[in-house]
Amino acid sequence: MESLRLTSLSWEELNALLAEWGERPFRAKQIWSWLYVKLARSLEEMSDVSAALRARLSAVALPLMPQPLAHQIAADGTEKWLLALLDGAQIETVYIPDVDRGTLCVSSQVGCTLSCSFCHTGTQRLLRNLQAGEIVEQVTFARAELAARGLKVTNVVLMGMGEPLYNYDAVVKAVRILLNGSGLAIGTRKITLSTAGVVPKLVQVGWDLGINMAISLHSVRDAVRDQLIPLNRKHNLAALQEAIRAFPLKHGRAITWEYLLLKGVNDSLQDARELVQFIGDIPSKVNLITFNPWPGCPYEPTSRENTLRFQEIICQAKIVTVIRDSRGADIAAACGQLRSECGGGVREVVAGR
Repeated sequence: MESLRLTSLSWEELNALLAEWGERPFRAKQIWSWLYVKLARSLEEMSDVSAALRARLSAVALPLMPQPLAHQIAADGTEKWLLALLDGAQIETVYIPDVDRGTLCVSSQVGCTLSCSFCHTGTQRLLRNLQAGEIVEQVTFARAELAARGLKVTNVVLMGMGEPLYNYDAVVKAVRILLNGSGLAIGTRKITLSTAGVVPKLVQVGWDLGINMAISLHSVRDAVRDQLIPLNRKHNLAALQEAIRAFPLKHGRAITWEYLLLKGVNDSLQDARELVQFIGDIPSKVNLITFNPWPGCPYEPTSRENTLRFQEIICQAKIVTVIRDSRGADIAAACGQLRSECGGGVREVVAGR
């Protein structure tokens, strides 16, 4: 039998596998609980699973969690792990603590193909898609690590390395595992998927998952957005707007528009007015993001004064607008910095339990 990644199995697939092996149905419940409630790091911890079944699983099952290579903690409490996958590839996962929640930013690909000009992550070539279990294991790993210090993962955002909608099947399967009420039990309101605008999959993911949607927008002028997000040349703003209007938005939810303010590029008051016009009557929230410069980048962050003026125009249109604090920039854990090499002046904990 081929190697088995238990965390890539849906609830139905786990039940089917164990039934094929002649195991009774309660065994699936036991294993599911060990994986997603008790957060077992190894099969040996599954003490109420029969020795014979553990031995059979051990013969084919892959490790239950990735190997941490490094762990950094920023001055604001943001944490970042560099995780090694079984083939030697590496990804980064970020935890952002807040007063009433703990948000985990997970990756969906090793590298990225989008080549967004403002994003340091996008300067790294795509190595491969992550498997569903490799996405799920970022959550189980972080929950296990943080629980030992009394911290919780309450929210998950698919905003790490990669474009989630370019790894559609694995992302959908992983999110369904996160949603399962007998395991990790993270609700649809607590999971957000961010896309640069992969229009053909955008509406479909809404029907398939019912989670929150964030759009990496950054300009409502095609000429500007073409430069910032080359994907716009394939799926332009008109196509993106049409898809969002068809998105199955649940009652009381809103589309989140991510807007990175770049000095002299997209931060004029006219840009703000055009953003309001683009949004129109779509239930929306706008996140204004501070740019995190990186070596060799051609952009500069807009001033705080200009950010406030930009925000005021959006607020006047009765659109909820938040200036999103840059979290973890001192450990290169902020927006667009994952797997980059800028940062410093932080507490660093090298993994090695």
